[in-house]
Amino acid sequence: MSSPAIGVAVFLINGDKVLLGRRRSSVGRNTFALPGGRLEFGVLLYFQGESFEECAAREVKEETGLDIKDIQFVTVTNDVFTEAAKPLHLVAVFMRAYLADPDQLPQNIEPEKCYGWDWYDWKNLPQPLFRPLETMLKNGFSPFPTESN
Repeated sequence: MSSPAIGVAVFLINGDKVLLGRRRSSVGRNTFALPGGRLEFGVLLYFQGESFEECAAREVKEETGLDIKDIQFVTVTNDVFTEAAKPLHLVAVFMRAYLADPDQLPQNIEPEKCYGWDWYDWKNLPQPLFRPLETMLKNGFSPFPTESN
């Protein structure tokens, strides 16, 4: 029996918009998702697991070419994809971040995984959404900072 995968997704905030890309992968194909990916086990200086913040910065850079700052944990979801060719149990850790340089533009660095990136108004998101993001929306979650988060 396989273990759940741990993914880190990033709400990259730009005014009242978030960055989304349409997935090309088998799980969630053609759905809109945040930049992100799997948490990795690092071995650079010594055996140490990657932090959520490190994973967020790395994945956003690898997928979009963007540098981010002010990375914060916001929530987590727990979804099972039984309809996939290879079923997947995904625990998604959601982070919030901002552009390090507001003049940066997203690039599609991994075109085999994503059709492209664009900014979408939070109140008018494209459909369909990747299941973990959809799960959060159904629970009334908003990635924008408030007094309580």
